[in-house]
Amino acid sequence: EKLRQGRRGRCAQVQQKEQKTMAAARLTLLICGGASAMSYLKQVPQGAPDLILGVAQAFRESPAPNKVNLVIGAYRDGKGKPWVLPSVRTAESRLVERGEVKEYAGIAGIPTFVERALEFAYGKDCPALVEKRVAAVQTLSGTGACRIAADFYSKFLPKGTVAYVSDPTWPNHIPIFQQAGFEVRKYRYLDRKTNRLDLDGMLADIADAPEGSIFVMHACAHNPTGVDPTPEQWKKISEAMKARDAKVLVDMAYQGFASGDAQADNAALRKLVADGHSIMLAQSFAKNFGLYGERVGTLSIVCEDEAEAARVSSQLKLIIRPMYSSPPIHGAMLVAEVLGDENLCAQYYKECESMAARIKKMRTLLREKIEAEQSPHDWSHITDQIGMFAFTGMCPQAVAELTSDHAIFLTADGRISMAGINEDNVGYVASAMNKVTAERKLGAN
Repeated sequence: EKLRQGRRGRCAQVQQKEQKTMAAARLTLLICGGASAMSYLKQVPQGAPDLILGVAQAFRESPAPNKVNLVIGAYRDGKGKPWVLPSVRTAESRLVERGEVKEYAGIAGIPTFVERALEFAYGKDCPALVEKRVAAVQTLSGTGACRIAADFYSKFLPKGTVAYVSDPTWPNHIPIFQQAGFEVRKYRYLDRKTNRLDLDGMLADIADAPEGSIFVMHACAHNPTGVDPTPEQWKKISEAMKARDAKVLVDMAYQGFASGDAQADNAALRKLVADGHSIMLAQSFAKNFGLYGERVGTLSIVCEDEAEAARVSSQLKLIIRPMYSSPPIHGAMLVAEVLGDENLCAQYYKECESMAARIKKMRTLLREKIEAEQSPHDWSHITDQIGMFAFTGMCPQAVAELTSDHAIFLTADGRISMAGINEDNVGYVASAMNKVTAERKLGAN
């Protein structure tokens, strides 16, 4: 009996030892496996910072008491404060009073919003809308619209199709199309010696483009230059693209913000549609409705007929569903409420006009103040340009000096956001601009 008990004891000890050994092995495997699973992260390189947002961050961190932010494209009132449009405030109060719920929208968004947004963009009398041959979806503002457009093009255009963007353009256009698999080329747009449109260069580049190429066009208030073609120039541009069977993506982020009249700012879009181009429209309500953080926009595609529009719509939904499933609803409901009420809509148009008017006034003041400093340069391009941005022609060295010596923050290409200028700081900005450019060439990049 004692012998059996001894054997059982030794067996129990062996089992305990084996269990400890197995536990240690499992722990070692878990640790080593985890390290192996995580080791690939050590190879991930540091990404380059966003140029615009990086400058904005530098502004926030600057301790300078007189610092000026001329970077971000967001409207500010005469005191440099963000402005929520009163018409939007009223619409928001109505939504609360009605007790609107927070259910999911469909993949294509809120139908009422999309319908009113398209009427706002194309005009209620647009034949394509009347004939129900425009496929459209709600998007995550203009950026989301451009991304879905690029993915749609990638899926249905021939491999090797080239995407053209203006030189310069909104920086995000380039990676959006590159990540969709396109070679991105630039067409001439800005004459940097005069800071005005290089129409001849633009037309030549369109003519030299491969047939069927994609051309990204800014509908109005070109970002970053503020240089828009005249109606006669748009006619020539349209003819040149038509001759190359171009696929045209119109990016319209500033409708109403350019001239103060939304139905004047859509003239280029209406021209291109009337001329029978293959048109996509990326539409944003960030700037003109002040809904920056709500991410409200649409993507629309003009089709041959209603049946084609239905097929295109089905494919847009197939792109959206695995990407983000459905869009946010609050901002879209605000836009739909404003555009769907006659009185509120009329109020909105006046508010939009007032924003554009303030920007125009700041352009005039800035030019006058710089000229009063006895600047040796011609600054007339500041008042000739339109919209939120002015492309000053200042070189990177002058820009760097503006920031280091005067705490005025802007992008290295010399683009300034006119919304960041007001009557309190315009004199300071003008004086500093004159100091950094007085002995340098302007517009010679």
